[in-house]
Amino acid sequence: MRIKRNPLGFSERGVLLMEPVAEIIEEVRRGGDAAVLEFIERFDHAELAPDQLRVDANELEASIGVLEPDVLAGLRTAIANVKAVAKAQVRHDRVTVELPQGHSVEILERPVRRAGIYVPGGRAPYPSTVVMGAIPARVAGVEQIAVCAPPGAGGRAHPVILAACVLCEVTEVYRMGGAQAIAALGFGTETVEAVDVIVGPGNRYVQEAKRQLAGRVGIDGIAGPSELTVIASSGADPELIALDLLAQAEHGADSPVHCISPESVLLDGVGAAIERLAPKRPTVSNAEARLVDVADIAEALSCAEEIAPEHLELVGTEAEALADRVRNAGCLFVGAAAATAFGDYVAGSNHVLPTGGAARFQSALSPATFRRRMARVSLPGEAPARLAPAGAALARAEGFPVHAESMERRA
Repeated sequence: MRIKRNPLGFSERGVLLMEPVAEIIEEVRRGGDAAVLEFIERFDHAELAPDQLRVDANELEASIGVLEPDVLAGLRTAIANVKAVAKAQVRHDRVTVELPQGHSVEILERPVRRAGIYVPGGRAPYPSTVVMGAIPARVAGVEQIAVCAPPGAGGRAHPVILAACVLCEVTEVYRMGGAQAIAALGFGTETVEAVDVIVGPGNRYVQEAKRQLAGRVGIDGIAGPSELTVIASSGADPELIALDLLAQAEHGADSPVHCISPESVLLDGVGAAIERLAPKRPTVSNAEARLVDVADIAEALSCAEEIAPEHLELVGTEAEALADRVRNAGCLFVGAAAATAFGDYVAGSNHVLPTGGAARFQSALSPATFRRRMARVSLPGEAPARLAPAGAALARAEGFPVHAESMERRA
């Protein structure tokens, strides 16, 4: 890991792959399964027969048996905690507002019928992403959940991904990844039924495909490189901070990591710890750790709010006291013990979070991602007569006299 002192700097999104992704989407829209299989062969170097696109039930059930006991226990813990937090977020299905004109407006909240969960491939399988996507969808009341992940060597679906699906009660799983998988979920093919919402992290091709299909389907957001910002004050352990920054750098060299502090000596200690620990940890990428001196803890918070990071840690008594003032963060971790890694796996919070500054306006993946609201209006008795004069006046002011007539005829 490289260390840069002081300049804050902000990550820039990668160049959008508009044209190549648009071509992939159009090929899948027109060609269906055949196009998906062709792209799997081209990009994943795996040849699949048409009937192998969807993982069969026998292969799904067999996957549980190959899991190491500690991995199985870890998945069960993650599922239980994510489910508990997700259940706490589900609102009432119906709220009725009684209004003074004698009518009511009911706000109904309903789940989407069908959701797609994208699970990245890359250097390793990500069963935790199955949990983070499928459990909130299930808690939200989604009837049908489809999971897709890129196939590995020989076209095999990774057994730990399949096992996570079984534990999350997902029976519809596809061996496909990349922009072609997003297109298949968005438009449907002979094998894949189109979904209403697509969620999950993925590479630039996946995110660009989600961007292009937004509006046709719901999406959770456009995810960039994973991020961590630490605000540290006196009393923080520089080695633990360094370890958290190094852990975040396992996501890739483009993962922005910052430590912001008014304590220059503490930043020196973090830098020294990074230099000591990094060479012994080969999974850590050559990401750049930015160690930023600020005048005081208030300036540290101001800097972090401008970054609006995916993950924000507050470490040290003075830093931890900022917790109630934080507005812009995907997920907030308070105290030396609350490592970001717990949130990635087993704390119960969701690890599908806004990146690239989107934490200013976007929330973590949750049951709300899979639910929609609609109003139901009833106008009994004298309510139309009481409302019509106000409504008709507004309608005529906007140049819509028939709207006015429609209301007045009910009076």
